[in-house]
Amino acid sequence: MALAIAASSVCAVPTAQAATASGTLTVTASVASVCLIANGTLAFGSYDPTSGAALNGSTTVTLTCTLGTPYQIGLDAGAGSGATVALRKLTSGANTLDYRLFRDASRTLNWGNTPGTDTLGGTSSSGSLSNTITIYGQIPASAAVPTGSYSDSVAITVTY
Repeated sequence: MALAIAASSVCAVPTAQAATASGTLTVTASVASVCLIANGTLAFGSYDPTSGAALNGSTTVTLTCTLGTPYQIGLDAGAGSGATVALRKLTSGANTLDYRLFRDASRTLNWGNTPGTDTLGGTSSSGSLSNTITIYGQIPASAAVPTGSYSDSVAITVTY
């Protein structure tokens, strides 16, 4: 007689369980307060000392600062011999021509170099990094000077 053996074999395969672990990635950055100022040129043009009138001029420079940075902009006395921040000197050889620089269009606020006293202050804001700064100048009326081409160089200092 034949014997039939039925083999039933169950093979258990272990199932892989997903495991997780968590951690934190710390991300940092720092934003430095930085200001840059562009060079500018104030060209008064032709001055007529016989006209009896002062000669006004103005120019703009661009100040670029990190948003929210408070600043003070100062202008030194310039390179003219004997110049002060209250009365600067354009020169042509040994000759000088007085002029003044101001923080306001009415030319009443002298522009000097002492932060908080005679400088222009502000804060970089309004969603813009660049600020247009206007410098107002004036050559007083009736200056007794000889003809020539006069020039000066004034250092701009930004304190922030």
